[in-house]
Amino acid sequence: MRLRACCVYSTGVICILLLIAGIAMVLSEVFQKLLNNRIKEQIILENGTEAFSVWQNPPPPVYMQFYFFNLTNPAEVLNGDKPSVIQIGPYTYREYRPKEDVKFMDNGTRVEAVNPKTYVFEPDMSRGSEDDLVRTVNIPAVTVMETFKDSLVRRLIVDLMISKGVGVFETFRVGALLWGYEDPFLKDLKIFKPDLEDHFGLFYKKNGTDDGDYVFFTGRQNYQDFARISEWNGQSALKWWSSDECNMINGTDGASFHPIITKTEKLYIFSSDLCRSLYALYESDVSVHGVPGFRFVPPSEVFANVTVNPDNAGFCVPEGNCLGSGLLNASVCKQGAPIIMSSPHFYQADDKFVQDVFGMNPNKEEHETVIDINPLTGLLLRGAKRVQVNVYLHQIPGFSQPGKIQTVVFPVMYLNESVVIDEESAQKLRVVVTEANVIVNVPFIVISVGVLLGVIFIVLMCRQQLPQSTAAERQPLISS
Repeated sequence: MRLRACCVYSTGVICILLLIAGIAMVLSEVFQKLLNNRIKEQIILENGTEAFSVWQNPPPPVYMQFYFFNLTNPAEVLNGDKPSVIQIGPYTYREYRPKEDVKFMDNGTRVEAVNPKTYVFEPDMSRGSEDDLVRTVNIPAVTVMETFKDSLVRRLIVDLMISKGVGVFETFRVGALLWGYEDPFLKDLKIFKPDLEDHFGLFYKKNGTDDGDYVFFTGRQNYQDFARISEWNGQSALKWWSSDECNMINGTDGASFHPIITKTEKLYIFSSDLCRSLYALYESDVSVHGVPGFRFVPPSEVFANVTVNPDNAGFCVPEGNCLGSGLLNASVCKQGAPIIMSSPHFYQADDKFVQDVFGMNPNKEEHETVIDINPLTGLLLRGAKRVQVNVYLHQIPGFSQPGKIQTVVFPVMYLNESVVIDEESAQKLRVVVTEANVIVNVPFIVISVGVLLGVIFIVLMCRQQLPQSTAAERQPLISS
């Protein structure tokens, strides 16, 4: 009896100790902190680490899709009507983007690298070929008119354009418009400007080349600095914009993020294509190939007009010349070409820009930039960068080519650069997430065992308190 009572009370004591220990571990988050410290130590840019391998040569395939807007009524537009466009594409390319010329600096706290990108056409994933024709803005001609409108040689350029039959709209091969072609008009203009580039393409000299020298933080000193850009082309800030805040180079290049991401964070990204930094905010929980993630998207405030977001005043160029919400005047970093950047189909832009062009149909699912990240490791699960290239068109004094054209932000094309984690990488990540869940839930396992022992203790105590029957009570009621 004594042994039995000892076992019962021991069960009760262990139950109480386990409950106290489990609750204490939950409140102190001891296992969560141990896990976070382990992750912080492992996810740094250092030779031999998995994080460095993924950063240097991302395993998931990246695809770049180009959609063009074919103008159907050029004569009417020059006479003052609205442009009417039809979207064609996608023209899909597999994108290869390894980090090269990697050099560690400052005792391993920073690393220098270039990121050349190579594009290979994927006909099976495309709707059309690179030989397809598209009628759109003659960007070199419009740029020349903007550049020389106040020049002494303007009259000569007007005569040259008339003699060559150069207009505001032209028809191009898709492949030539993307990767470059020799422009006869630009070649003739070298008489006036010998250093003028006589080739043009939206991605001219961007296939097989890099966008500059980067210096990244490795995350050795602070895990939140993992893959954050320290310098680009030898500069720690940009020089295009009119405020220090707008010229800041913030965040990563969008391919990697620091581990242990929370829902309240702003994730900063620097985009050389947009010539600026931007940020994304948490939107929802997602799952990609069974791996949990957070979805981050850039809010409308990122490209909002100064009346909505005064911090964007520095992006008004020249200073004080502000466009509507949803647009970015990128001419200062596009060799003076009147290039306006936006989301596809003017998604999240002022409705005016949508209504100015027949054929615009913005929607969130197809035209929003999204970033899905595993919050524990910071690994990119799925991403889609969606950007539209537009040209600012208006009547230019001294040039007859624009005719009676109404001022319009004309859409030329938009790109969708997308990536989804491959199954092999997802399998590795699922194992990491499962192990992490086990570690984090150890306190709850301890509490569960304590509760189970508590139930057993109560049952044993109840049985122990039952009165013992006498010999007379154990006799049968009817004897034979």
